[in-house]
Amino acid sequence: MIRVTAAVIERPGAVLIAKRKRGDRFGGTWEFPGGKIEAGETPEECLCREIEEELGLKILIGPGLGVFPYASGGWAVEIIAFRAVWTGGDPVSREHDEVRWVSPADLAGFHFAEPDRPLVRILSEEAGPDRLR
Repeated sequence: MIRVTAAVIERPGAVLIAKRKRGDRFGGTWEFPGGKIEAGETPEECLCREIEEELGLKILIGPGLGVFPYASGGWAVEIIAFRAVWTGGDPVSREHDEVRWVSPADLAGFHFAEPDRPLVRILSEEAGPDRLR
């Protein structure tokens, strides 16, 4: 099983999502950015490194949101997800086709990669039915 991290990067009223490049696994779908944990690295260290490398952003890691396993067709991944606060930089799409700040209430309107869908459900529930369009 591959262990990866994912960040729900927040700023007032919005979270950052990224569209996976075509040709990648789950290409063309949206995700919460992150990456593979390297040997000797904590999930938090991985997340800070990956977000800076892929998006040019500085973040402060917040509380964990959970561990989400996903398996399909002989491939398995375990996503370790955290909340994070954007502390600097402007998003640069180095590894993705697109990045966007979106309202948590609007997340359900984007086509997310299957492994990220539990996070979408959590954030959509937090936004509540009164905030959904």
